Amino acid sequence: MTTDVLPIREQLEEARTAVYRRTSQVPSVGLILGSGLGLLAEQVQDAVTIPYEEIPHFPTSTVEGHSGQLVLGTLGKQAVVVMQGRAHFYEGYSMHTITFPVRVMRALGIRRLIVTNAAGGLAPHFVPSELMLIRDHINLVGMGGHHPLIGPNDSKLGPRFPDMAEAYDPELCGIARQVAERDRIPLREGVYVYLAGPSFETPHEVHFLRMIGADAVGMSTVPEVIVARHMGARVLGISGITNVHSTDPLHPHETTHAEVLEAGRVIAPRMAQLIRGVLEQL
Repeated sequence: MTTDVLPIREQLEEARTAVYRRTSQVPSVGLILGSGLGLLAEQVQDAVTIPYEEIPHFPTSTVEGHSGQLVLGTLGKQAVVVMQGRAHFYEGYSMHTITFPVRVMRALGIRRLIVTNAAGGLAPHFVPSELMLIRDHINLVGMGGHHPLIGPNDSKLGPRFPDMAEAYDPELCGIARQVAERDRIPLREGVYVYLAGPSFETPHEVHFLRMIGADAVGMSTVPEVIVARHMGARVLGISGITNVHSTDPLHPHETTHAEVLEAGRVIAPRMAQLIRGVLEQL
């Protein structure tokens, strides 16, 4: 585990060099695959697979459903680098550490990042196994003082105060909508709220999150999006809705990680179809 300091360019260069010892391909698109969504990595052609443990300063995931390997190759006519699993803040890593892989992918050459996650549905009309296009996010963890850009800023990596008015790229969102309509993939849209976890939400917490305008809740994604935007990458975010939360304390719905992984098996083929369609349109 790396220390709780902003990654320096020397660390990025060490990680980048380790990857390029294994491949000469320069990716243009990065993908981060959430819990139970690793299917897409298996579809990468001419794949070079590198375990996270073999990349300097890279965090490793301890969570079931996160394979923990970097896959480089071709997908949907694009040169891609795929994170098959991610590290989370609740695993004990710092914000700088869990977002280090995004900085490495940017150093490898990506200009666009597609980030996915397994999320709990907050909107009452959502149905488990649906996909949600992320229009915007609410960073409650960051508002509480845990932000991936806290600390000294390296202006050669990005600006001190990056704008988040369009954290999720309008053009990429438009392409996702077109692909979903063309391929008849049901696609909701909404606001994703980021919580630290690892416990799932109480009914009254769910009620609060709905009140502030959130449509889905999860324990990842937002720090990665912030760092990608800090470094100038354009972002597309898609959530797989694994369950829909209840606000009724007398009839709560018990959420388990096993349920999340099982829903991911249904979501994964739809997610893969949508992302491949987006990649083919870039």
